[in-house]
Amino acid sequence: HGACTAGYGLLRLPREVGPLFERWLSEHAPGRAAHVMSLIRQLRGGRVNDARFGERMRGTGLFADLYRQRFALACKQRGLAPRHVALDTGRFTPPGADRQGQLF
Repeated sequence: HGACTAGYGLLRLPREVGPLFERWLSEHAPGRAAHVMSLIRQLRGGRVNDARFGERMRGTGLFADLYRQRFALACKQRGLAPRHVALDTGRFTPPGADRQGQLF
């Protein structure tokens, strides 16, 4: 057994998390902080976060395209499906409205 699919998502820095991350990065990796933040901004259209649906997990621009291509190649080389496999929901039975679902 093992993994049969794979997925990825870009680092998200919503609201107050962005400045907090920048401060942490400056303290712990001062020589790389500007470069890391530059890459994040290039993935996010000049900002540290992009909350738009479809963009927030994948990004836009040259580096986002490069990540997509690298990820697809890595999946292909390892025999992983880059998309979700359809789940079998035939064994699921929703609980009645008057009872709680069972854990075991």
